Amino acid sequence: MFRLTSLFDLTGKTALVTGGNSGIGLAMARALGLAGAHLVIVARREEALREAAEGLRADGIAADIIAADLASPEAGATLAAACERLGRTIDILVNVAGLNLRQPFMQVSAEAFDLHMAVHLRAPFLLTQAFAPGMAERGYGRIVNIASLQSYRAFPDCAPYGAAKGGVVQLTRAIAEEWSRHGVTCNAIAPGFFPTPLTAPVFADPARAAKNAAQTAIGRNGELDDLAGATVFLASPASAYVTGQTLAVDGGFTAK
Repeated sequence: MFRLTSLFDLTGKTALVTGGNSGIGLAMARALGLAGAHLVIVARREEALREAAEGLRADGIAADIIAADLASPEAGATLAAACERLGRTIDILVNVAGLNLRQPFMQVSAEAFDLHMAVHLRAPFLLTQAFAPGMAERGYGRIVNIASLQSYRAFPDCAPYGAAKGGVVQLTRAIAEEWSRHGVTCNAIAPGFFPTPLTAPVFADPARAAKNAAQTAIGRNGELDDLAGATVFLASPASAYVTGQTLAVDGGFTAK
């Protein structure tokens, strides 16, 4: 008999999560792990990855780690080779790794601009090139990108970040157009304001944090557990006919 819960069951799947050592990446990885997926979490700092993996394992979640520089032009090949060494076949790719240098427009160097593009756009593109063909051969794959409020509106001192996040929405559509007919869907989550290392400057200002909370329809800023349901949905069989979309998980910030 058909069971609705099977649509959200990730048992037997392996999920690779970039930026999985902290913040939104770790929260999304934990949600996938609790749904049954084996995790491969990726970030630059090996010590932080080990700490994150220990915490996940304490929750009964199987997790491997790969320390890698996602700004490298070789990021896709590097991660593909590392997963092969681990003996892991990737079914779910979650591109979370990011940065925001928060510089005034006229102080942004070409190198800083390029770094934002490399991490937010080139890395997801290269990782999709690395893993989508194998997903297509097996007839199942889920790619989840991270967009932003800044995919749609400008914030001060964030021009490269906003430009990159705008690109994530279109990259998500492009991946969906290329791979969905092969059983590999691609969608994005656009989080509102969540307390993470990346948003620490925002939450360090109580007045600013309160203003952002008041902008939401719900009346509060996000909590990392708020991302769990959307993450599992977009990574699971439940979302089989959803592709090329960006889902705002922002408490209604963009609705007001």
